[in-house]
Amino acid sequence: MAKDLSLGKKFNLRRALLGVCAGMAALVLLAVPPLGVQAFAASEKLEVDVAELMKQGDLPDNVLGKADAPNTIVEYSSMTCPHCATFHKAVLPQLKAKYIDTGKANYILREFPLDNLAAAAFMLARCVDKAKYYDFVELLYGHQDDWAFSKNPLPELQKFARQVGFTEDRFNKCITDEKLLKYIEWVRERGNKKFGIRATPTFFVNGKKVKGASTVEAFDAALETKK
Repeated sequence: MAKDLSLGKKFNLRRALLGVCAGMAALVLLAVPPLGVQAFAASEKLEVDVAELMKQGDLPDNVLGKADAPNTIVEYSSMTCPHCATFHKAVLPQLKAKYIDTGKANYILREFPLDNLAAAAFMLARCVDKAKYYDFVELLYGHQDDWAFSKNPLPELQKFARQVGFTEDRFNKCITDEKLLKYIEWVRERGNKKFGIRATPTFFVNGKKVKGASTVEAFDAALETKK
């Protein structure tokens, strides 16, 4: 079951997530702009306009697989969502072997953070070298229990960031980048208002919503209709 962001739940993504004390970073989980009642008035959409779905803002999509593949899988995800982590650990590797590596489909991850820590993790992913983006995403999803549910997540995030080349200075600059924060907020807000995203993970294949996407079989019918 997808993790749902309840109607009217508020969190604020406008401020920096990191405070720096005597040269050492300390995570500050502040409030992000609400996805309030008006935003969540949009009904769930089972199919969306593909051209509209594929439009990009200031934060370009990272495409896994061939850009000209005949099928496109779009996932709206939250880095602290356990069901998202399960998909990335158990289902995405199968999709990659069966469809992405064979050129039948490509895959795009879109940011839909349900809390401040998820926003911070997405910011770090956007700050890694582009070639390492999905490696870092899979690293965080693969070790989600170590950082997402920790009483002190900052040292764990720093540890994983160091594995992909972050220095302490680069880490601090990344998660205090307010412009990047607003780009991520835009992706999330557009997903909610334009495509009716209410929970994570939410998947579209060629614009059609995939129901029950907890197994590779759930994607088979949608992906095998066009090769």
